Amino acid sequence: MTDTMSGTAGAEYGIAPPGFRMPPDLRLGAVRLQVSSLERSLAYYQGVLGMRVLRREPGSAHLGVHDSDAELVELRERAGAAPVPQRGRLGLYHFAILLPDRAALGRFISHLAAIGERAGASDHMVSEALYLQDPDGLGIEVYADRPRSLWRAQNRELVMATEPLNMADLLRAAGGAPWTGMPAGTVMGHVHLHVGDLERGAAFYHAALGLDRVVWSYPSALFLSAGGYHHHLGINTWAGSRAVPAGEGDARLVEWTIVLARNEDAERAADSLRAAGFSPERDGDDWIARDPWGTTLRITIG
Repeated sequence: MTDTMSGTAGAEYGIAPPGFRMPPDLRLGAVRLQVSSLERSLAYYQGVLGMRVLRREPGSAHLGVHDSDAELVELRERAGAAPVPQRGRLGLYHFAILLPDRAALGRFISHLAAIGERAGASDHMVSEALYLQDPDGLGIEVYADRPRSLWRAQNRELVMATEPLNMADLLRAAGGAPWTGMPAGTVMGHVHLHVGDLERGAAFYHAALGLDRVVWSYPSALFLSAGGYHHHLGINTWAGSRAVPAGEGDARLVEWTIVLARNEDAERAADSLRAAGFSPERDGDDWIARDPWGTTLRITIG
């Protein structure tokens, strides 16, 4: 049996999973990426995105933002890893870094213009977003949310779209302040994946893992979340019917992370996945699960 979840301004939207449901305090943790050159990627993630190195190890680096020790990205080097083809591979479409406010996004726009870095841009009604690719072609979104009071729902579905972004208004919101790197309050907002089939993807991420369906009429895509958020996860079939999963020798998403507050919720998620025919595995105190195309999800407690 499904039910709805309460949204903003008295609206109800979304479809809950049939069994276990992810708790509303779910948040996302770090993404782990395989890159072809650690030094080249570090130059990009620091110089373009404004991240800082939290620590380095042989062949890898852990990155976060200023005034926080929380890890957002781990870069793992595999020399000669193949870049992402133009059409994309099954696996990562993009990971999305959520800035704390519109002013920060406006400062980031000014920074990109100053260094001559090109980016795509969209207004999604619930958020305003910029799109970039790292040196290996891995997709990155940097965005700011609109207040939930401004989100709209129609026929139980949250309204999202892809409209032109009002750059001038965002620059005004920045108030002329300079970009000094990703500010405190920046978090991992969502992950968006290429999958081979939306229904199989929904069987894993909605029915088994326990995320709510939030937007389902977007062309060839499905957006899922916990707690009424517009999406913690997007899945799409935009890579095409001939797309194959990223392999061991490719630049790719190694894993993404869901962080839960209580161990019992992680145990229930693992039980739900197992009951649906998937095979989550223990990794210390964490659970590891793989979707039908091999994309790895880590469920941890924090």
